[in-house]
Amino acid sequence: MREVLTELVERWRAGDTIGLATVVGTVRSAPRPAGAAMLVLPDGTASGSVSGGCVEGAVYGLAEEVVADGRARLQRYGFSDDEAFAVGLTCGGIIDVFVEPVSTATFPELGGLADDIEGGRPVALATVIDHPDPTWLGRRLVVRPDDTKGSLGLPRADAAIADDARGLLAAGSTTVLTYGPAGERMDTGMRVFVASFQPPPRMIVFGAIDFAAAVARQGKLLGYHVTVCDARPVFATRARFREADEVVVSWPHHYLEREAGADRIDRRTVVCVLTHDPKFDVPVLSLALRLDGDRRPAFVGAMGSRRTHETRWERLREAGLTEDQLARLSSPIGLDLGGRTPEETAVSVAAEIIALRWGGTGDRLTETGTRVHHDPSVGTAQ
Repeated sequence: MREVLTELVERWRAGDTIGLATVVGTVRSAPRPAGAAMLVLPDGTASGSVSGGCVEGAVYGLAEEVVADGRARLQRYGFSDDEAFAVGLTCGGIIDVFVEPVSTATFPELGGLADDIEGGRPVALATVIDHPDPTWLGRRLVVRPDDTKGSLGLPRADAAIADDARGLLAAGSTTVLTYGPAGERMDTGMRVFVASFQPPPRMIVFGAIDFAAAVARQGKLLGYHVTVCDARPVFATRARFREADEVVVSWPHHYLEREAGADRIDRRTVVCVLTHDPKFDVPVLSLALRLDGDRRPAFVGAMGSRRTHETRWERLREAGLTEDQLARLSSPIGLDLGGRTPEETAVSVAAEIIALRWGGTGDRLTETGTRVHHDPSVGTAQ
């Protein structure tokens, strides 16, 4: 929903009824992940995507029906060998799409939900997508760490789903949960789609060099909140790093220590050390590689030549890092794409981060037999 949220809220506040289609489940090589959304607006235009184009027309038509009769639907779209030209996914995957009418009457909590998402505050949306009683479809809870808004109609169901949604929110997970019709655990009949909205993950780039500007642009493209940090004020300027969310003048290890102490480093954070200067990179890498538990970054990489890497490795050993800690360092940073320019190098850095997150090999797809879209549980960088 995040990618269509601004337009959805504008139309909602204008008093319109909007058809909202959300991917709530995927099987095999589905083109869009759970949570991807498409809007069908009162003027007939569409925004967003649930399948990259394969079934958008069918979903558009279903959304028009939903807006017209006010009844939410859960629809499955998949590939059919028997009907090659029928509506389906040419990639061979399967998606479940929940389509519902959204207005101030059907979704009064939307404004508060949007404020939390835009403000970077953690919040989850739990929506009933399947139930023996069709009047339950579309009932929802907005779940925050310390409160809830809305109701499914039964206190028992509200309590069970709120509790489970908070667990998913803490893990940053989006999935479908199953309960009995009245919210009974260990039972079936009701399915609830829980979408978790966490603040954007962080990318911290140390070293205010031309490569850092290119990496910052790639980080923004991937949805990271990007910070560029360097101890030299003449280089760490907003004019040089317009794409970054923050530009900080500080010794790298001092900044990282403060951020870790304030619990602003977590398992989604990526750290890119591009200084290739021992007085900067050895202290910050020593700290980054020692962070553990919930403060352990998803990725720590450092730029430099093979010779720089060998020298850095020895300095880190002398600083007391263990072999397990050193093994977490990606150095030289990036995948072997053969690039030379800062922009090409930044693509290789982004490619390595993506591959580690989703468990990709970095090989050419034409030479592999693996799935194009990997299961999110496979990757090591979450």
